[in-house]
Amino acid sequence: MKDHEHPFFRPLWRRIAIVAVCLGWSLFEFVTGASGWGMIAAGFAAYAVWQFFYLYKEPSAGAGSPEGSPSEPRE
Repeated sequence: MKDHEHPFFRPLWRRIAIVAVCLGWSLFEFVTGASGWGMIAAGFAAYAVWQFFYLYKEPSAGAGSPEGSPSEPRE
């Protein structure tokens, strides 16, 4: 999750899904009595919210292809 501007994270549903999985994992750990692991998973969720919703900036519409990707397919 360090590279929050990676093209994989552009669709909003993927960012929401990652946060939801972390929150679900945290809830599961708390329900089963593993509060330490629940806090760790909640920390993952908080970090994901910070990266994917606070720091994330949508790429501009006229940017073309993402940085680092070739404009023509490789052979």
